[in-house]
Amino acid sequence: MSVTVRVPAKVNVQLAVGAARPDGFHDLANVFLAVGLYDEVTVAPAQELRVTCEGPDAAHVPLDRTNLAARAAIALAERHGRSPDVHLHIAKDIPVAGGMAGGSADGAGALLACDTLWGTGASREELLEICAELGSDVPFSLVGGAALGVGRGEQLTALEVGGTFHWVFATAGRGLSTPAVFREFDRLAEGRDLPEPVASRALLDALGKGDPDALAAAVSNDLQPATLSLFPDLARTLAAGEEAGALTSLVSGSGPTTAFLARDPDAAERIAQALRASGTCGSVRTASGPAPGATVVTAL
Repeated sequence: MSVTVRVPAKVNVQLAVGAARPDGFHDLANVFLAVGLYDEVTVAPAQELRVTCEGPDAAHVPLDRTNLAARAAIALAERHGRSPDVHLHIAKDIPVAGGMAGGSADGAGALLACDTLWGTGASREELLEICAELGSDVPFSLVGGAALGVGRGEQLTALEVGGTFHWVFATAGRGLSTPAVFREFDRLAEGRDLPEPVASRALLDALGKGDPDALAAAVSNDLQPATLSLFPDLARTLAAGEEAGALTSLVSGSGPTTAFLARDPDAAERIAQALRASGTCGSVRTASGPAPGATVVTAL
C-alpha cells in the first residue's frame, strides 16, 4: 500500500513579532493564508526509513533524519509503538528555504500519510500536537485555509475568508535561514521596547470580506526589514512587482520569496510576466488562496 498527501504553501499576510522569549522563540501574531502551490508526500512500507525527493530545488532538501518528513514519521511511530520503516518520497513544488513553509508542509504531509498508511487512528488533536513539536508552521500546513497563529505561531484559530485572493510569488537566487533572519531581527530591534504582537482588525475584516484592496492596505511583515538587511537585492524585486501593478508587495515570512497581491487572475499573469522580464528574481509563479490543508489524494 502507498499513500500520497498533497500539502499547500503559505503566505503570511501579517507577521507581527514580539521580543525574544527566554526560550529563544518570539511571540507572534501570524496570519496564515494557504495558497495553491503544493508538495506531495508519498509513503510506502520499506525495510528502513528512507527519504527521496524530486522537483525544483530537490538538491537542497536533506534526505536524512533531519528532514521534517522523516521526523514526522518517527514521532508518530514512537507514539504508537512501532518502527518508522517507510519510504518517504517528496515531489517538491514549494520553494526551498523560501519563507513559504515548504519543509513544514512536508512534515504535515508525512504525518497524515503515515497515519493513513499505518491506520494509527490518531485524533486531529494528536496530529496537531505532533505538528507543534515539529515546528511553528507545521500545524498550519495540516489545517490550511486561513488562520491566526499565536504563541510561536503554533496555536491556531481558523479564520473566515470571504473570497479568493490572487498572488504572484517570485523566488530568489538563494535561500535564507529562518533562524538567521530572527537573529537579524533581534539585532535591529536591540534597545527598543517591542509591543505585544496582535492581529490587525482591518486585515481580519479584509480577509472576511474577500476585499483585495483592503487586504493590500493592511498586510505587514515585521521580519521584512531583517530579511532585506540580509538580502538587499530583494528590494529591486519588490519594486518591480509594484511597478507592474501589484496591489501590494511583501516578503513571504522570513523570505526570500517575495509575494505580490493582484486584483484578479489576469492582473496576476501580467505581474508575473513583468517580473520574469525584470531580471530581478528567479522563477515566478501564480497561485490563489485560501487552499485546503494536507489532503490524502491517493491511498492504493
